[in-house]
Amino acid sequence: MNELYADIIVDISVQALDRPFSYHIPDVLRDSVGVGSLVTIPFGPRMVRGYVIRLKDSCDYDPDKIKDIAAVLTDEETVEARLIALAGWMCRTYGGVMAQSLRTVLPLGKKVNPLTIRRATITDRNMAIYYKGRLGKRQQGRARVIDSLLEHDDRLVADLMKEQNVSIEIIRGLEKDGIICVMTQENYRKVIEEAEALPPDVLTGEQSMAVRKIRTEWSTKNRPVLLKGITGSGKTLVYMELIADTLAEGKQVIMLIPEIALTRQTVTRFVKRFGEKVSFLHSRLSEGERYDQMKAAKRGDVSIMVGPRSALFTPFTKLGLIIIDEEHEETYRSEMTPRYHARETAEKRAEIEGAHLLLGSATPSITSAYRVWEGRYAGESLTQRYGSAMLPKTLIVDMREEAAKGNRSMFSEELSGRLRACLDRGEQAMLFLNRRGYAGFVTCRSCGFVAKCPHCDVSLTRHANGKLICHYCGYEIPEYMECPECKSRHIGGISVGTQQVEEALRKEFAGIRTLRMDFDSTRGKEGHGRILREFGRGDADVLVGTQMIVKGHDFPNVTLVGVLMADLSLNESDYRSQERTYQLITQAVGRAGRGTKPGTAVIQTYQPENSTLRYAAAQSYGPFYREEIAYRKIMRYPPVGGLLAILGSAASEELLTVGMGYIRKYIDIIDKRGALAAIGPAPQTVGKIRDRFRQVIYLRHKEIENLIRARHMIEEYIRINSGFEEIRIEFDINV
Repeated sequence: MNELYADIIVDISVQALDRPFSYHIPDVLRDSVGVGSLVTIPFGPRMVRGYVIRLKDSCDYDPDKIKDIAAVLTDEETVEARLIALAGWMCRTYGGVMAQSLRTVLPLGKKVNPLTIRRATITDRNMAIYYKGRLGKRQQGRARVIDSLLEHDDRLVADLMKEQNVSIEIIRGLEKDGIICVMTQENYRKVIEEAEALPPDVLTGEQSMAVRKIRTEWSTKNRPVLLKGITGSGKTLVYMELIADTLAEGKQVIMLIPEIALTRQTVTRFVKRFGEKVSFLHSRLSEGERYDQMKAAKRGDVSIMVGPRSALFTPFTKLGLIIIDEEHEETYRSEMTPRYHARETAEKRAEIEGAHLLLGSATPSITSAYRVWEGRYAGESLTQRYGSAMLPKTLIVDMREEAAKGNRSMFSEELSGRLRACLDRGEQAMLFLNRRGYAGFVTCRSCGFVAKCPHCDVSLTRHANGKLICHYCGYEIPEYMECPECKSRHIGGISVGTQQVEEALRKEFAGIRTLRMDFDSTRGKEGHGRILREFGRGDADVLVGTQMIVKGHDFPNVTLVGVLMADLSLNESDYRSQERTYQLITQAVGRAGRGTKPGTAVIQTYQPENSTLRYAAAQSYGPFYREEIAYRKIMRYPPVGGLLAILGSAASEELLTVGMGYIRKYIDIIDKRGALAAIGPAPQTVGKIRDRFRQVIYLRHKEIENLIRARHMIEEYIRINSGFEEIRIEFDINV
């Protein structure tokens, strides 16, 4: 039997992750030691606890000098052990080294000085009075402190020092003499504003039925549940009812949301229902604030953590439920190694913890919908808006006709007229600029022609060298000087920003009050919250923004939504462009008419005949899904098949080309039966960033496990070949 070894860390801190210690696994423990196991090991002259982070069948040191693991503490499983097991799964599934996965899942790793407060109390009143009477004239500072505490005992030391104008030495002197007692209390940095408690909203019959069905599912099969609810149907109320069930069982909840912009709005609703049990995370919290929230979660001082992707790793010891709101959003995919997806990772964590998983969306991802069809997920639906609200009336405007009539404005006559009427009624509007995909593709503004790859059915991307290139197969042609369909010279890329839209509004509508919400206007910790609060108060007539304004926001006075350049995202050089467009447009349309007033949405496009836009306008998910999944089956794209992207970057384009070429040759060697469909290398969508050239190779196979095995072999090939030191290789599974 081959010997087996384990890499073990003895301290859960960032500094320790790169310094594991190797131990031998004795035969008697082979079946009980795994990644994440809590073990006892000899460490110098003492026995300490440690966590197994990797198993291996060889050791870099003299085997005779390697000590044995003493014991496996199976009855003392900790949240750290479960998170380390999750990190091991992430490392195997998404690639990279274990240390990268550990840094992702162990949020308590970095030590931060705690926020402490000190309080002073009198130890014995009679003794204090006697002590004060014996003080001399030069000790009146001590006398003032004693008088203050005799009048109001239990005071903050900082307040005492300021009010009585005394130094810390006087406080320490009284403490040393036994007159006062100073208690140090660790406090959490406050990140949530208090909100008035409100009773739970009354669920509709449809919402109550959904809650009952989900409870039944979890009490029997405990599959993940996909809750599909049209925009404004009240999915959050269903979430809160199920959260209340989980808290009643003494368990804890993680609630994932896709955008920082949604965090405070969601948290406020939750605080009104659940009070101090709620906390939240996002990337703009300070290190101290973030550390405190994670520490409070681990101690059980909070029971609900709301936040974006990283909140998934909250160290709850009794996790009972994970909710992923707007589960279709791309922000749930990490762009840093390990390139994990929160949906799959949440599914794995729920499995490890024995918790439930609920996914919610008005526009579910094709992947999740396909899993419902497979039976891997259960599915529930909400088909009616909450209260008396109705879905908005939706109009599609052909911008080619506007151009033919001589209208060169970015606003169609239909949108301008309805916006003017909206403002006259004292109502609000939102203008969504669909910038997704605008940078690369080429289109004709006279007839709507888009340059597409004949082999991959995605748009060609314009590059600085004057060529149009497909990023899936490398097909390329020279850039068009005129439209091949109508011979117009109005062909090229489109570039319009939110500032231009805002300026155009002010020119056309005198006295209009606008707010802009995009990457530039939301810098800083309170950028999103400030803009949303101002718009919610009615301080602006129109909110102009990119994708972040169409996700989950609820403004009852918004009765008009305008979608500018709706077809831009249709033409991304990505097989998911139709899916993303459907989601964006449906979500945008859903912002209108969420209160008691009827709403209208105007969709401006150069491709009014496109079926995706028409499905989105009608909020018809079923027909869209059937059409899209048929396309995925034909092309063998996820979720029907697996897709692995091998992403390479280097400072030297020549070196990168050679290195990626060697990887492609190695793939051909290991793929003797031709089961892996390899495409590339080809330039990535953006071929150069920060002076580093970027290329990609795609691998396709119907079984994801085969792609994972291929990735392991490629990683080993890169590790043992010295020519890859200056080339960064990353992997993205099911991109």
